Amino acid sequence: MTEIHKLDDKGIAKAAKLLRKGETVSFPTETVYGLGADATSDTAVAKIYTAKGRPSFNPLIVHVPNIKSIERYATLSPMGQKLADAFWPGALTLVLKLKSNSKISKLVSAGLDTVAIRMPAHGGARDLLRVSDLPIAAPSANASGKLSPSEASHVKQSLDGRIPLILDGGSCAVGLESTIVDVSGDQPTLLRPGGVAAESIEAILGCKLLRSDSDDTAPKSPGMLSSHYAPVSKIRLNAEDVEDNETLIGFGNVLDAKFNLSESGDTTEAAANLFRILHEADKVASGKIAISPIPNDGLGLAINDRLKRAAAPRPNE
Repeated sequence: MTEIHKLDDKGIAKAAKLLRKGETVSFPTETVYGLGADATSDTAVAKIYTAKGRPSFNPLIVHVPNIKSIERYATLSPMGQKLADAFWPGALTLVLKLKSNSKISKLVSAGLDTVAIRMPAHGGARDLLRVSDLPIAAPSANASGKLSPSEASHVKQSLDGRIPLILDGGSCAVGLESTIVDVSGDQPTLLRPGGVAAESIEAILGCKLLRSDSDDTAPKSPGMLSSHYAPVSKIRLNAEDVEDNETLIGFGNVLDAKFNLSESGDTTEAAANLFRILHEADKVASGKIAISPIPNDGLGLAINDRLKRAAAPRPNE
C-alpha cells in the first residue's frame, strides 16, 4: 500500500531518502501534485513511466531549487533568463537546450536535445529539492491521461500501490499545470497554456508567442497529447443547457449546475477548482458530463485547453 505522510520535516526527510535510493515520491507543488524521481537516473525515471503507464515519447519536467542549478543541465537563453527573472519561482516551465555533458536521463527528454525545467514556488517542494539535493523529474501524479491531482487523495485514488509515498501538503493553490514555453530557439513558442497567462509572458518578452499544435507522435513537452487529462465520463463542452443523464459543471451564474467552477465567473478560481471538481463530477456522473462555456483568455485559455484534451476521443475509441 502507498503511505501518505504529512508534508513536514520528517516526511520530507523520508521522501528525500527514497528519492536518493531511486524510488518515486508524490509531492505537492503550487500547480498540481507531482510524481517525482531522480532526473539523473534512468532506472528511477523509468519507475515514473511504469507507475503512470505513461507513453515513453512524452517528456517530463525537471524541477530545480534555483536558477543557478540549471547551469549543470541546460543553457538558459536570454529570453529564458527574462522569463525566469519575472516568473520564477512559479507556474512556468521553460524548454531549454540540453548541455552536451548534462546528466539528465534521456528518458526525461524522450530523446530530444531539449529539456523542460521549472522552479516551483511551493515551499514544501523547494524543501524537498534542497534536502534531496537532486533535480527531480515530476509529471503530474496520476495514471497517464487521467485527471491531474490537486489533493493527496486524488494521488492515492489513482496510484495507490504503485508508489511508496505521498507527501500531503493540502490542496494546490493554482490547481492547474504550469505554462510551458519553448525558449530553446529564436522564436518563443507556447507549448502548453497553464498557471501563468500567455499575455503576461508576452508583456515581459515584448513579442507574441508562437502557438504549437497538439502532437500525438513526438511531443516536445508534457501536455501536448490531444487526448489527455481524461475522466471516465464523456465530456460535452460549451454546454448552454443540460441534457438527459448529464451532470453539469457550471461557470458563472448557471442555475442547473450540480458543480460550479466559479459562481462569480473568476477564471483564477475556476483553474484552482478544475481538477477537483472534475474528479467529484466523475464520481457521481452517469457517464456524461456537460461543461458551461468558459472565456478563452487569460487562465481561461489554459482551462479550455485541458477540457478540450479531456473531451477528445480516447486512442482506442
